[in-house]
Amino acid sequence: MMSTCWAAEPVPIELQGIGVTEHLSAQVPLNVQFTDEEGKSVALQDFFDGAHPVILALVYYECPNLCHFLLNGFTESLKKMPWTAGEEFTIVTVSINPRENAELARGKRDAHIAAYGRPSAARGWHFLTGNAEAIAALAASVGFQYRFDAAQQQYAHAAVLTVLTPRGIISRYLYGIEFAPRDLKLALVEAGEGKIGTLVDRLLLFCYHYDPKGRVYALYALNLMKGAAALTVFSLIGVVWRMARRTKIS
Repeated sequence: MMSTCWAAEPVPIELQGIGVTEHLSAQVPLNVQFTDEEGKSVALQDFFDGAHPVILALVYYECPNLCHFLLNGFTESLKKMPWTAGEEFTIVTVSINPRENAELARGKRDAHIAAYGRPSAARGWHFLTGNAEAIAALAASVGFQYRFDAAQQQYAHAAVLTVLTPRGIISRYLYGIEFAPRDLKLALVEAGEGKIGTLVDRLLLFCYHYDPKGRVYALYALNLMKGAAALTVFSLIGVVWRMARRTKIS
């Protein structure tokens, strides 16, 4: 029986070299300078306090397609989380277009804070712009590859969030334009280095592991069984202890 082998379609020239090369455990350059939504000069390190994890989004504010969907999907996911930006974690959104300015950044911030519905988050969700060198340095550190398409007058890039530790170490990448609140929370707990989340949140990491193929946190059956076995053992010990106390009292 003859079989037919189909060759994979070649990547369009416009998208060659576009994507993400994961640099897990790498340090982002905290000394690079940007401009915030109020027009003030800031260093990336200003958003890392050593206690709260940071979600980094590389987009551009006048993007007519992908960035719009990514930020909208991200905002909807944030609304479903009990945690709030500016309290348990920080968000830093950086434009990859060096021609964009603080006015555009401020408009984008105001729109998404309004959609978020939590005004206090304004202190923890930042929208930055910068020069080409600063943008390139940050993008390279997280493996974010992008290119300006002169014919379309648009940037070709991936849709991804990078989750960083409170010290600026790359902890996790989350891909897509919609993010499960559970995945966001677990990624933040993981990146928080034990500084955020309850004991239950940290125990959830024991039951879930990150599936790089599915790019989601999946229930880790082996850990779950180990946890169930340990719970069973502790329950039995408790039963035996209570029986022994009753026997002693009687």
